[in-house]
Formats: sequence, C-alpha cells, structure tokens
Amino acid sequence: MFEGVYTALVTPFRDDRIDYAALETIIEAQVRGGVDGVVPVGTTGESPTLSFEEHKEYVKRVVALINKRIKVIAGTGSNATREAVHLSQAAQEYGVDGVLLVNPYYNKPPQRGLVAHFETIAKSISIPAVLYNIPGRTGINFLPESILELLDRAPNIVAIKEATGDLAQMMRVIELCGDRLTLLSGDDNLLLPVLAVGGKGVISVLSNVLPADMKKIVTLFGEGRLDESRKLFYKVLPLCRAMFYETNPIPVKAAMEMMGRCAGDIRLPLVPLSDDHRARLRRALLDYGVKL
Repeated sequence: MFEGVYTALVTPFRDDRIDYAALETIIEAQVRGGVDGVVPVGTTGESPTLSFEEHKEYVKRVVALINKRIKVIAGTGSNATREAVHLSQAAQEYGVDGVLLVNPYYNKPPQRGLVAHFETIAKSISIPAVLYNIPGRTGINFLPESILELLDRAPNIVAIKEATGDLAQMMRVIELCGDRLTLLSGDDNLLLPVLAVGGKGVISVLSNVLPADMKKIVTLFGEGRLDESRKLFYKVLPLCRAMFYETNPIPVKAAMEMMGRCAGDIRLPLVPLSDDHRARLRRALLDYGVKL
C-alpha cells in the first residue's frame, strides 16, 4: 500500500504561526514532483512544538490541499498512548490514508510495552498504520521479533519507517515479516542500500527540495535500471548529508527558504542554521543545480 517516495513535510511558520499560503506552494511542488505521498507533522514537521489544535488543523489542511491526488500519512505518534489514540482518530476523521506512529520517546518502555502501545493505537482506528523506529530520537529500539508479534495482534499495521541505520536489523525485519510489512527507509543516505535488501521506498527529508529526483531513484531501481539509479543516488548523496549539517529540520528549512518556498522560521528549542553551515548548504544546492 505504501511504497515509493513519501515526503516528510516541513511545517512553514511565519511570525510563529503556521503559514498556510506557503503550505499550498509546498504541496503543489510535491504533487508536480511525482512523489507517492506526503507525511505531515512528523519529526521534520516539528510536531513536538505544535499544539494539539495546530496539529489537527494542519493535517486537515494538508488533506484538503492534496485532495486525493497522492497519499497522506499523518504523524500521530506520542509517548502517551491516549494522546496518540486521540490524534490518530482525529486524522482518520479528516480523511488521511494512514498514520505514522513513532516509538514512545523518553518513557523507554520494554518490548512488551511497545507492543501494547502500538496495538492499542492501531485497534482504535480502521485505517492503515505505519511504525516509525528511530532509536536515536526516542531512546528505544523496536526489535524485529516484537514487530512480528505486533503484526499478529494488529493487522492494519502495514509498514515501517526504519531509521535505526542498521541494515542487518532491517534485513531481519524483512526476513521475519515478509510481505506482511512494507519497509521504508527513514534515512535518505541509506535509500539505495535499503532498496537493495528489500525495502520499498523512503520517507524522505530531501524530497522537500528534490521530489522528482528522489522519486526517480526509486523508480529506476524498480525498473531494474540499477546503474542509472545508483548514479543518481550518488549525485544526490552530498545533499542528503547536507540536510543533516545540524539537527533535522534546521537545514531543510534553510534550504526551503533559499528556494523561496517558505520562510526559514523554526521554533525553539531548535534554532536557525548557523552562518557557516548556511554557506555550505547554499554551495551544495548550487553545485547540484538547484535554482536559488
């Protein structure tokens, strides 16, 4: 159901409010770029800094702007299960195609707690759910054997965004879960290796900037044009790294500002990109051929 390229959307701000005019510009660029879907209010969308009201209104607006042209997977995860249930049910009401559920951060539950957490959320909705395993952000790793146990309990969990950076663990997930679970890369700079071990796409930061090129990498790979896919992947790789000069989404917000897509405003505790990194990012974008 969820294969290809999904853009982890930035949330544009202006004067500390969500800039919905800029959002429309961003959405249209994604649709023109041919991505398979968008993921609003995830990590790249600065979800921890949004109020419940902002979060829900943003999802509602994205669904309306997309208007079924591509898929919408809303970030609705939380470290409080009841909050995640509330946000997931609201997103379902607004018409999303699925929800993205990040590991509960800070609490550090044991594996059986992770299984119970995701099972409770998945059973509270009827739409598909995508797991998001990112130990570097959450302090907890959802292990392959636990993921398999969860699938037996919650069949509407259909995919996982894998951001451990551990290809061996990803291979184990694919080995255990097979066609029951679509694995998507959570790291742009691992897209090609993840496709090679059986992944089916990416939830991408860089596709905010280069939607068509990220989509082309996956398409070429799927068509068996491996040399062309590899060549394009290595062309975008310096920009994949540039998106992490500082904590995501600081660099991608700066890139979007340079491209005229939105203001570079970012909410505390994140801060704007440093001058040194801004200069490096501008050069990387220009070297690639991005029009600024």
